[in-house]
Amino acid sequence: MEIFYDVLKYGGIILAGYLIGSSSMSFYISKFKKINLKEKGSKNLGASNTLAIIGKKAALAVLVHDVLKSFFAILAVRILFDIPYNEVHWLLAAVGVAAVVGHIFPFYLKFKGGKGFATYIGLIFGLDWRLFLAVVALIFVVAFITDYIVSGTFSTIVAGPVYYALIQPNLWVASIVLLGSLVILWKHRENIRNLKNGKEMKIRSAFQNKYKQAS
Repeated sequence: MEIFYDVLKYGGIILAGYLIGSSSMSFYISKFKKINLKEKGSKNLGASNTLAIIGKKAALAVLVHDVLKSFFAILAVRILFDIPYNEVHWLLAAVGVAAVVGHIFPFYLKFKGGKGFATYIGLIFGLDWRLFLAVVALIFVVAFITDYIVSGTFSTIVAGPVYYALIQPNLWVASIVLLGSLVILWKHRENIRNLKNGKEMKIRSAFQNKYKQAS
């Protein structure tokens, strides 16, 4: 009976993480602006497509929302179970990954949401602020060197599970974070094809285009 209670309790918490993650600021803004982001640009409900189609302020709101929803889901579990911030528990990772999955597969949008990277960053922030600072630096360094922002994405989703497998060893947490990484990798399969075919947008080219348009 106790096992059944634990399954219900932990399952309910993970489900709550999914529901929090399924909240889509880009969808709310697009409805308000009467612009269907799923039919324009990259057809993706995320900050980058919001930036391209609607603008900077809307994109910033989407980015902050997407990062904070997984962070606050983890924070709520920390408070509920009295888990200190310097400790990591498998349930924290599970609720954070559930938020990532909710962002990518929101039930009320026919399971077609964003790519989940910003929410993954929020997951990392909720688990360990030191790892968060490290991956933010990693994103900028790798993206600057390679000239591809998606390279920073791939480096980050590798860094997460590696950190908990080797640096702060916790097999359960590493495995759960790895699951989130694999879902994001699958969601970025088109970017991988574009990289392979030399069609992925380069950072410097994007800024040059913005500059020309402004001029």
